Amino acid sequence: MYALTVLPNTADSVQVTELPDPIPGAGDLLVDGLAVGICGTDAEIIAGTFGTAPPGHDRLVIGHESLGRVRQAPDGSGFAPGDLVAGVVRRPDPVPCGACAHGEFDMCRNGRYTEHGIKGLHGFASEAWCVEADYAIRLDPRLEPVGMLLEPASVVAKAWEQIDRIGARSWFEPSSVLVTGAGPIGLLAALLGVQRGLDVHVLDLMDHGPKPDAVAALGATYHHDGVAAAAAGAPPDIVIEATGAPALVYEAIDHTAKCGIVCLTGVYGPSRPAAAAYREMVMENDVLFGSVNANLRHWSAAADALAAADPDWLGRLVTRRVPLAEAPGALDPGDDDIKVVVTLE
Repeated sequence: MYALTVLPNTADSVQVTELPDPIPGAGDLLVDGLAVGICGTDAEIIAGTFGTAPPGHDRLVIGHESLGRVRQAPDGSGFAPGDLVAGVVRRPDPVPCGACAHGEFDMCRNGRYTEHGIKGLHGFASEAWCVEADYAIRLDPRLEPVGMLLEPASVVAKAWEQIDRIGARSWFEPSSVLVTGAGPIGLLAALLGVQRGLDVHVLDLMDHGPKPDAVAALGATYHHDGVAAAAAGAPPDIVIEATGAPALVYEAIDHTAKCGIVCLTGVYGPSRPAAAAYREMVMENDVLFGSVNANLRHWSAAADALAAADPDWLGRLVTRRVPLAEAPGALDPGDDDIKVVVTLE
């Protein structure tokens, strides 16, 4: 079979590599790969910033936003040939830490977890792959064109769960959310906000193209002129920050409603925080927290959210599809791209 691989920590080493066909273990599904989504993590691995191959391997198969069709399933697994599935990315550490032992491996304490396509496990950007039945998520067949969105949707589902838990520290009836960033994470965060009946606002830099169009089609309000303008009508109860721009974090803190919650899903470089922003948090009982990865509970919630969404709207998020053979030279996102997908069939 063929797969998209890199030599970890070596820039621009991405290539299509011929590998042995996978051999499923006793409890594994054998899956024919359909597609993988490409995200910023993949871009950083391709750039040589990080990534770890499995023990005994020089190259790492990348791709953690998976979509495939079951070819073979063990008896009693609950899966059958033909099922549309995605593979959960992270595995608990072998020790395990307290969080991993309780199924909360997205909150691993000792960092010994592994992740498909990222750290110590091959990813899903291959013509076939295996996954333990306990770590496979079945998708509604209608989602075949967009099922690779399940992984980013799981990250968003976790963020919303954590927001609910933090809000429950006091009376919590939010009415509005501001999402900063209209990439896949931001747009899926907006989708779940609409599904919750909130007044959803999305802020991004683009003033035309697929991002504002997707927000409008969702029934949300699009902004491109800064946090202050986006919050001018009414301060949001919740901000989900999905750009990785530190300046937006400080602006968000300044413009939430009292007892506001700011969830960070971006990855931020070093910067010096503003003391005024911290004062604002203290004086208004605000919360600022980070959220990354997802456990099985969040993957299941994400599958339900995608199944309840309009498939045509989800299709707006996939702005470019690239065949596996052409992938090494075609993964850089363009200005109008939301999600680039590599097709594997």
